[in-house]
Amino acid sequence: MSESLATVSYIGATILFILSLGGLSSPATSRRGNLYGMIGMALAVLATVFGPRVTAAGIPWIIGAMVVGGSVGFYAARTVQMTQMPELVALMHSLVGLAAVLVGYASYIDTSIQLAGAEKAIHEVEVYIGILIGAVTLSGSLIAFGKLSGKIGGKPLLLPGRHFLNLIGLLVVIWFGKVFLGAHSVDAGMMPLIVMTVIALLFGIHMVMAIGGADMPVVVSMLNSYSGWAAAATGFMLNNDLLIVTGALVGSSGAILSYIMCQAMNRNFISVIAGGFGGGAPAKKVGAGETAEPQGEVVPVNAIETAELLREAKSVIIVPGYGMAVAQAQHTVFEITKHLREKGVNVRFGIHPVAGRMPGHMNVLLAEAKVPYDIVMEMDEINEDFPDTDVTMVIGANDIVNPSAQDDPGSPIAGMPVLEVWKAKTSIVMKRSMASGYAGVDNPLFYKENNRMLFGDAKKMLDEVLVALKS
Repeated sequence: MSESLATVSYIGATILFILSLGGLSSPATSRRGNLYGMIGMALAVLATVFGPRVTAAGIPWIIGAMVVGGSVGFYAARTVQMTQMPELVALMHSLVGLAAVLVGYASYIDTSIQLAGAEKAIHEVEVYIGILIGAVTLSGSLIAFGKLSGKIGGKPLLLPGRHFLNLIGLLVVIWFGKVFLGAHSVDAGMMPLIVMTVIALLFGIHMVMAIGGADMPVVVSMLNSYSGWAAAATGFMLNNDLLIVTGALVGSSGAILSYIMCQAMNRNFISVIAGGFGGGAPAKKVGAGETAEPQGEVVPVNAIETAELLREAKSVIIVPGYGMAVAQAQHTVFEITKHLREKGVNVRFGIHPVAGRMPGHMNVLLAEAKVPYDIVMEMDEINEDFPDTDVTMVIGANDIVNPSAQDDPGSPIAGMPVLEVWKAKTSIVMKRSMASGYAGVDNPLFYKENNRMLFGDAKKMLDEVLVALKS
């Protein structure tokens, strides 16, 4: 393939990637967006493999690596459950970071010998920054994977003087960057490069370990942005225009998504990086005549009573959370929705931006269960409708429906926008127990007079509700 044909192929792939991002902005067009992305990536890979920069001797090695990697990806796509998707995404981000680190070292060893003067200095800056971003992405994503999969606790690890430690690390990285650029040989440059890599890996671990469970959706989108910038840095190291453009697309879109997620949680990006939110903050000191526990009594209901409330309702809003994903209850939820709509009940879904463990998690689950897109509403679209709703049904959600975010200035989640389910005539919360949510904060919703608690596995209890509705 000639240089000009490879360039045209890269331009076509870039256009397809942009169309892919546009399609992924809505569940209704997400399949088309995925298709554009797959075609664009196939075109990019073919243009690279058969382009002028790859020799015939290297093609068998590349094809062999693609077969191995493609087999792993195919297996993961076939076997990973939807509930495991957040940790899979975090793991994939770590692989992008690892690739940036390995390409950076290989590019430095292979190319720096051939360069001199300003060209050599520019290339070494690209290598240094690329490895730095890649190492932070690698270790941070692995910690995020551990937290999302439950292998590492969601409580933030807040080291004494952690901001001072981060500042020292940054200054050391800058100092060794100067040493690296002043090195007169590859061997002399390896020491500062390795030191910087170790510091970057430790920073990635420290950064994500300090972030509490309730901020994990923001962390996933943030690491997505980091992986994009790592890919862009790799493109600069390899002088590959498509990698630069693609990495910039992923990096910028991930940064925008992180901003949107922070807005949804009434947080700023710096406070997320600083960590601590969602870690089960200590209870406030209780004054005389006060109590640390929410006031009221929990009123449990069974499946038959729940079905009766739904049957008598004219308007129902369902609020799904991670508990629905864990129980794989989305298909039963669709059957209940279908039955109620056939009976003339106005059923809609309220989706909080940070419901689940990653952005759009609940939307994907509901789309998988064939829930119509037009009845799946975002928080801003549906919050005003709760006072006119007969029944709200909360399935495995906690922090996103916690009224203390509005009522208690001392709460760790104070100021976070929530779905105001308690304003409906009756709210039903489905949970296995009275345990607090991912943020480790008690929920006064459970004790409100108009709230009912349906305890048990979400799938099992919803199956019983469906049977009772149809009987």
